[in-house]
Amino acid sequence: MEKSPEIKIALVQTDLHWLDKTANLAMLEEKIWELKGRCDLIVLPEMFPSGFTMEAQKLAEPMNLHIHKWMKQMAAQTGAVITGSAIISEGGHFFNRLLWVCPDGHTEHYDKRHLFRMADEEKTFSPGKQLPIFTLKGWNFCPQICYDLRFPVWARNGWEDGIAGYDVLFYVASWPAARVSAWDALLPARAIENLAYSFGVNRIGTDGNGIQYNGHSAVFDFKGGKILNLEEEESIQTISLNFKDLEDYRTKFPAWQDADSFQITK
Repeated sequence: MEKSPEIKIALVQTDLHWLDKTANLAMLEEKIWELKGRCDLIVLPEMFPSGFTMEAQKLAEPMNLHIHKWMKQMAAQTGAVITGSAIISEGGHFFNRLLWVCPDGHTEHYDKRHLFRMADEEKTFSPGKQLPIFTLKGWNFCPQICYDLRFPVWARNGWEDGIAGYDVLFYVASWPAARVSAWDALLPARAIENLAYSFGVNRIGTDGNGIQYNGHSAVFDFKGGKILNLEEEESIQTISLNFKDLEDYRTKFPAWQDADSFQITK
């Protein structure tokens, strides 16, 4: 598919109702409705229906139940792809699963690879084993979830015959304010080393465990330059990314040709 010259992305930085799926879906529906016809992709935070929690037994849903159906409805009504992660049960396992839901109902997903052991996430959830690439208007998107940001090998862009594996690397997150300096540093680093746009959507507010989140959702260009920052307030903003700018830079600065080759075996 030929790439669209530009793609419009809406970042939804919001507080979340603790462990209350009904309240969160109702709140987000009002916000998302305002985006109808204004963007190609709508991005929500990690575990947007509940907040970041290990109460998977209580909150998990199988695919195509309430959360997934709600996302299909929102995508159809806005005409945009909608993405964010939720607690999904499948095959006797729980996954922190990012859903990529298209307006026609087509859905792809990515299961979080790196589970946050400091919150015992690995004791509740199963890790993802595959890293899919999603395509929208010819652009290729690489999905990641929160703690994945600390592991650059998993996000490394691949190249074949001079063509990049992806154009945009993105993260949905519940990244605490106490460690936001790492978030601020690593998002542009991932853009620089992968010759790609990079952005992250983080939540704000305080969760039921007393953990504070201060947003800092942001978009960076392929040189690590900041092109959008939502700071610490409740905010929804739309940004347009330009493919020619990306393509021109990759041509002038083909650092990928000198990258080390490796394989992930674990």
